[in-house]
Amino acid sequence: MRLWHKLAIGSAAGILLAGGALLVLDAADRAFPPPLDKAAVVSPEVLDADGQLLRAFATPEGRWRLKTVVADVDPQFLRMLVAYEDQRFYDHCGIDIWALGRASLQFVRNGHIVSGASTLSMQVARLIEPRAERSFSAKLLQLARAVQIERRLSKEEILDLYLTHAPYGGNLEGVRAASLAYFGKEPRRLTVAEAALLVALPQLPERRRPDRNLKAAQEARKRVLDRVAVAEAIGDGEAERAETVAIPPRRLQLPALAAHIGEAALRKEPLVLKHQTTLKKQVQQGLESVARAATTKLGPKLSLAMVMADAQTGAIVGEVGSADYFDASRSGWIDMTRVNRSPGSTLKPFIYGLAFEQGLVSQETIIEDRPADFFGYRPRNFDMSYQGDVTVREALQLSLNVPAVKLLDAVGPSRLLVRFRRAEVRPALPPNETPGLAIGLGGVGITLKDLVQLYTALANRGQPARLGDGVTGTPGKLDGEPLLEPVAVWNVADILSGVIPPASAPQRGIAYKTGTSYGYRDAWSVGYDGRYVLGVWVGRPDNSAVPGLTGYGTAAPILFEAFAKSGIATTPLPRPPAGAVRIAQSELPISQRRFALNASGLLVASGREPAPLIVYPPEGAHIDLGAKAGDLSPLLLKLQGGRAPFRWLANGKPLPDLSRRRTQQWLPDGGGYSKLTVIDSAGRAASVGVFID
Repeated sequence: MRLWHKLAIGSAAGILLAGGALLVLDAADRAFPPPLDKAAVVSPEVLDADGQLLRAFATPEGRWRLKTVVADVDPQFLRMLVAYEDQRFYDHCGIDIWALGRASLQFVRNGHIVSGASTLSMQVARLIEPRAERSFSAKLLQLARAVQIERRLSKEEILDLYLTHAPYGGNLEGVRAASLAYFGKEPRRLTVAEAALLVALPQLPERRRPDRNLKAAQEARKRVLDRVAVAEAIGDGEAERAETVAIPPRRLQLPALAAHIGEAALRKEPLVLKHQTTLKKQVQQGLESVARAATTKLGPKLSLAMVMADAQTGAIVGEVGSADYFDASRSGWIDMTRVNRSPGSTLKPFIYGLAFEQGLVSQETIIEDRPADFFGYRPRNFDMSYQGDVTVREALQLSLNVPAVKLLDAVGPSRLLVRFRRAEVRPALPPNETPGLAIGLGGVGITLKDLVQLYTALANRGQPARLGDGVTGTPGKLDGEPLLEPVAVWNVADILSGVIPPASAPQRGIAYKTGTSYGYRDAWSVGYDGRYVLGVWVGRPDNSAVPGLTGYGTAAPILFEAFAKSGIATTPLPRPPAGAVRIAQSELPISQRRFALNASGLLVASGREPAPLIVYPPEGAHIDLGAKAGDLSPLLLKLQGGRAPFRWLANGKPLPDLSRRRTQQWLPDGGGYSKLTVIDSAGRAASVGVFID
């Protein structure tokens, strides 16, 4: 009994001692936790809309350390890594006792290290808490840290840390950075040869760097492939085939796209590690390649900028802020997409759109291009010549200045700027000046981004979109009234799509307009199809003159090349809306055959004030408004002449309100014949009969 009593007391004492030891170890673990917070320092990333890497920024100590998780890496690489580095990784608690015993026995027998016993957990401990000395105490600390890490993290989280922090030579850390630098791709899909190299490099990263010591890299990769466990992980014959694959002899640059948007994202949210943008990587690469090629042709000190946007969603899918971000001679650090510059003739389409909307002109209306004086303002054409009588279509396609100013005088500069506000665009007027006729020829300041935002309305049946800033701003279609009515938008697109492309430019089926600011300071070109708008600006950031710089000769070729290199298929321009038709000049109402204004601003066919005339719809027209489908659309009514206000009647029934505008909308009750009448304030009337289909 005494013996059993002693054994019981001894066992209890042992348990108490063990328990006490565990309590001490647990207290020590809590008092001296592993520095896992250091592992959170990684490179900030700028991503495209699909999560693809556009660019990364180095860590504060200058390392390319891209956060990597198990899901980011080829599963075969993970199998090879575990097979080569730590076969019992998923079974031990941070220390591989069997490997440690084997390594110790080999050291005793041979007097030097034959094999290592370092687990992946121990390597993670060393990576997040590096120590210069390789002492016995440092190794003990590494063992303890490995156990601590295992207590806090899952096996997958430990692998995440290794994949992010493993050294690959120079300032490369982590599998993603190494894969991008040596293979030019993300590590989601790796060949056996690529995976073997990435397994081999972290053991001696500086000695085995392929760009510094190709032979050492080849030998290291071979050692990985020759390991039996690795061969079993990859399958028969794969190792032999992988050994014949050449190793890349140079290091590639990591993705460095969208410099200006990337910098802006980092300034706005410096603590965020992943910045999602609305850009598309393929589009961004295409635009930047065009910008680099154009830079060699532009000459010194010239810069360029481009913005490409989805007119339906408002998303900026590509943006180039300068010809070269790092070129000081071109002030490349300045984002020229956000700088106010004179837009030249690029606002003319909106002037013509308003004139179409108000029924002032049709495409085949004759308008004079001759010297004119607007209360002291005497616009001249770009080439200092005049064309005489031209059609409105020709005037816009040739970008003639006098006709544009005449139409702006008729629609009113203030009304044009009010329309721009519908697109949330407010051009900058000269100090202490009210809107004048000069705005039609570039006498305001506007950014390239805002100009593209205006043009989204032309690509989207009159409804503009908000572009945001490409990063934190929220893009989207703007609610509210359209910038222009669909029929007017179609007329503008029908004209601009007929402008001849620059010489040797690829045919893209786009509508586009060019502009050159006064003094050859800015060259512009803005084009669009049925989905996307692309704007191009070329000039000097210091706003000095560049002789010979023109929108058609300089910016338009870049526009067409950028559309082609964007990788986006052309979307056809929208189909004509109900009521949109190009009427021959001989079939136009007499008041629309020639554009002229009297002193009161009214259209005249002769020298006297005309009676009201319905110019749309024409007499006897058959108009498809969807009556057969049972979902009728409104009919746009336009008139010329007369004296406001106007009263419209449909089939003898007055429409609800008097109107001072020369346009009105009427929603029929159904299909069939209808008679429309307008009466002006002087009691004069005009009528047409139409068929609603």
